[in-house]
Amino acid sequence: MKIGCPKEIKNREYRVGITPAATLSYVRSGHSVYVEHNAGLQSGFTDNEYVAAGAVILDSAESIWKTCEMIVKVKEPLPDEYPLMRDSQLIYTYFHLAANRELTEACLKSNAICVAYELVAEPWGLPLLQPMSEVAGRMSVIMASFYLGKTFGGSGVLSMGVPGVAPAKVFVLGGGVVGANAAKIAAGLGARVVIADVNHRRLEYLSEIMPANCVTIYSNPHSIANEIADSDIVIGSVLLPGGAAAPKLITREHLSSMVSGSVFVDVAIDQGGVAETSRPTTHDDPVFIEEGVVHYCVANMPGAYARTSTMALSNATGHYGLMLADKGAFHACQNNAALCKGLAVYCGKLTVPAVAEAFDMWSVFADPEAVLS
Repeated sequence: MKIGCPKEIKNREYRVGITPAATLSYVRSGHSVYVEHNAGLQSGFTDNEYVAAGAVILDSAESIWKTCEMIVKVKEPLPDEYPLMRDSQLIYTYFHLAANRELTEACLKSNAICVAYELVAEPWGLPLLQPMSEVAGRMSVIMASFYLGKTFGGSGVLSMGVPGVAPAKVFVLGGGVVGANAAKIAAGLGARVVIADVNHRRLEYLSEIMPANCVTIYSNPHSIANEIADSDIVIGSVLLPGGAAAPKLITREHLSSMVSGSVFVDVAIDQGGVAETSRPTTHDDPVFIEEGVVHYCVANMPGAYARTSTMALSNATGHYGLMLADKGAFHACQNNAALCKGLAVYCGKLTVPAVAEAFDMWSVFADPEAVLS
């Protein structure tokens, strides 16, 4: 199969879909790999490294999309890329369709086959979302601590405090991979940390592994309101299974109860965000202030740490990418339950119930197992 890796065009997106190591794996399995000129440069990979691994370098994204049967990216196709998607082409990347009707319609119109990283699901979890969730969770506390600075409209609280002055209080809403990593970093800095979830077993696990300055609570409207009002930093890290849009658990009223200059980081912004006030921002313009609270809602947070993020993502995606390339999307998804769950669009049919529900697109919905039968 001809596999293509175009350069990412999202604002300040420095990651790349395929590393030279992944290139070598594809080539050794008998596939041809085409990489856009300098696609990996911001992640620390030169064209020469790709060539040494067996790739062919093409000068433009248009050439990559036109030449290749399978496209491997990091972020969802953007409007400039919609016309490049074509009939039966396999696109393997993050999509987050429930947060973007325009993208969903473009994927359907193209008749492409879309396998979404965030939907691939093993019994133990989400293997292609986990590495970026780890990066984003750890980043969230670093960014929040930075934007607490008075220079950026923050309250001027140093998150770890100093002797004689109390540290910041950090409230983490959601105890999954993002939340656990955020709580770990916040606790490591010395902040007072509260992490909330609705899964009692998850809370029990977090109670066992977290240090004494991190406590767990059950998430409900009352506890959320109380904790937000008393926090300097709030991290939104709620993920619903099946690609559904994030629930709006944080209201304007919640945020208005916080001290002016507190910071809210919405890591769930890719799925629409967990706050009524959230809207996607970019690395060029990462924050805005609503209800006196500094909002950081960058939709591609891990792109800032491109080298680490690219390598972690490629380590996870390569295994499933080889399945898709070796067998083709139809047979790979038919024979592997995890990949079948990752199938988002198949040749004009939407195969994710949560997205069909979000946009009332049941007329173009088809059960993935029926599509693959």
